[in-house]
Amino acid sequence: MTKAIVLLSGGIDSTVVLALALSHGKNCYALSFNYGQKHIVELEAAKEIAKYYKVPHHIINIDPKAFGKSSLVSNIESPKERSLEEMITKGIPNTYVPARNTLFLAFALGQCELHEAQEIHFGSNLMDYACYPDCRPTYMQAYQSLMNLATKQAVEGNPPSLITPLIYFDKKSIIKKGLSLGAPLELTISCYNPIDRHTPCNQCDACILRNMGFAEVS
Repeated sequence: MTKAIVLLSGGIDSTVVLALALSHGKNCYALSFNYGQKHIVELEAAKEIAKYYKVPHHIINIDPKAFGKSSLVSNIESPKERSLEEMITKGIPNTYVPARNTLFLAFALGQCELHEAQEIHFGSNLMDYACYPDCRPTYMQAYQSLMNLATKQAVEGNPPSLITPLIYFDKKSIIKKGLSLGAPLELTISCYNPIDRHTPCNQCDACILRNMGFAEVS
C-alpha cells in the first residue's frame, strides 16, 4: 500500500485532499504546522479531521519570526470585504507567508524518509494562483525536481511524488468533490481572523471564497 504524507491545515482544501488520498487506498499520515498563526484554531480542526479519519497526525512547530511580515502572524490587519476580482488583480496580499510552503514541503519531505512514504499530498488550487507564488503549478514542478535529487530515497532511485489533485479546481469544485466523498467539511474552518473555533469572521478573503463556494454549490 502506498504511504502518503498529507499536509492538513484544517481547512476545506486539505481535508478534501486527505479524503481523496484515502479514497484511493493510500496509507495516510497527516502533517500540520504551528507557526504562530493567528488562526491557530485551524489546528484544532486538523486534529478533529485526523481523528475522524483515524489517521496518524503530527504537528510541527516553526518559529513565527521567520514569517514576521505576514498578517497571519503579526499585528498587521488582513484584507477584508474584497471582491473576487480584487483578490485576483491586486497582487500578492499581506496574507502571503514568505517561503511557508517551501518550509512545509521540506518538513514533509523529511517525513517521507522517516516513514518511508512514497507521496506528499498538498492542497494547492486554482484560487491560490494569483495571490501566492508558492501555490502555482510551475512551483510544484520545480519542487518535484528538487525532490528528485535531495534525499536518500531519490539517490536510491525512489524519489517521492508531489501530488496536487486540486491544482486546477476552484472552490466550488473542491466543495463538490468533498461532498461526493463524504468529507467532514463541517469540521473545517477557513478564516484568517476567527472569533473562536466555530465562529469565522466572514470578512477575510478565505471566508469570502469559502462562502461563495458553498453558495454556488447549493
